[in-house]
Amino acid sequence: MEYTLLTAGLSIILIDLVLSGDNAVVIGMAAHRLPARQRKAAILFGAGAAIVLRIGLTAVATFLLQLPWIRLIGGSLLLWIGFKLLKEEEEVHEGAGGAEGFLEAISTIVVADVVMSVDNILGVAAAAHGDVGLLIFGLVLSMAIMLLGGNLIAGMIDRFWWLVYIGSAVIVWTGSEMVFADPFMEQFVGSHSALAMVLAGAITVSLMAAAHYFHRHLPRQRRLGEQPSRH
Repeated sequence: MEYTLLTAGLSIILIDLVLSGDNAVVIGMAAHRLPARQRKAAILFGAGAAIVLRIGLTAVATFLLQLPWIRLIGGSLLLWIGFKLLKEEEEVHEGAGGAEGFLEAISTIVVADVVMSVDNILGVAAAAHGDVGLLIFGLVLSMAIMLLGGNLIAGMIDRFWWLVYIGSAVIVWTGSEMVFADPFMEQFVGSHSALAMVLAGAITVSLMAAAHYFHRHLPRQRRLGEQPSRH
């Protein structure tokens, strides 16, 4: 009995470490441009609201995954979030964007976490084998990972701005994988196939390049073109 409990606990820890890492990236990306006090509050409220929603989703996670196109829709939403976050970072870096809004940061955290949480919930629920205590442990651990990881990533982005590209790429890659894990898409690319991995990589690179071009390079060219010529 103790061996089974220990094994289940270790499984939950590994699942949370692997699957909550993406959530921490979103939290760090969404909150890092807020002032220090608002940043902590946004991470706390965003992660807290996400955990409350996770508890509600636990009961219906299996049902959700049976809905047609649910992963396709959720993955597409993550692609948009990754593109949006990089757009905002590019604009700020070019001096064309404003500070991140507190409520906007929280809403981004909550929406992304709900989308990314279904697989995490199912993994923890399967590892818990119906043990409510283990299930609660998994939820609390995932919140701790999101809080600590989100703060750490936000601080790292403050010091190394180029990390926004890696963070956005992680979000887009996760969204791409979710899209190709949808049963509808698996009809065309297969389940966990090499083709799906290649396509996910291509989407990630293309979307990052497009975000950089449209939100930084193209506006810079337009500003240069609008400058009055000297005679």
